[in-house]
Amino acid sequence: MTDDLISKKELLDLTGISYGQLYRWKRKNLIPEEWFVRKSSFTGQETFFPRQQILQRIDKILNMKDGLSLDELADVFSPTLGEVQMSAKQLIDRNIVTELSLGLLKEAGREQPQYALEQIMMLYVLEKLLMGGDITRQEGALLIGVMAEHYYRFAGKPCELLLLRKMGVPAFMLAGAGAEIYFDDGVKVVLRLPLGTFMEELKLKLG
Repeated sequence: MTDDLISKKELLDLTGISYGQLYRWKRKNLIPEEWFVRKSSFTGQETFFPRQQILQRIDKILNMKDGLSLDELADVFSPTLGEVQMSAKQLIDRNIVTELSLGLLKEAGREQPQYALEQIMMLYVLEKLLMGGDITRQEGALLIGVMAEHYYRFAGKPCELLLLRKMGVPAFMLAGAGAEIYFDDGVKVVLRLPLGTFMEELKLKLG
């Protein structure tokens, strides 16, 4: 077992949840099917999970389940894009983005009167990475390009955002969650982020 995986037994012991809760949350789509990974072990077949993702998800479920039904939680965790339309003023008033991110969007020639959820998501990711000091304004412009052109391809599917650098030149990439990706020796992976986490945060803000 690698450090990136946690066994079902260790997960139940560590979080204090029951076997029944784990599989009820799976049936309600609170935990993605693809996170249940069957692997061979010395006792036979065992179920493992991506450690960081499952621990974060269970922590959120436990903290939110008293205020939301399981169906409402499933909607929060679902990557499906819904029918949301908001103006720039509404996005600022709801503290989802600032003038900085909207200004970059305008410079990129992608300003619109109303923004759908996938565009709001793009702005939210841009805002978080800029404000967190993870990317520069120049890289922000590249992020807008790749998400505006390709993020819709992952509607309903989990995906990851990667920031790469080669000889100091940045590039962004979108890939299916957990996909194996290989580069030549000159490429450095600066960021690799599951976009589902951003979508969960955003849906709570929009809620």
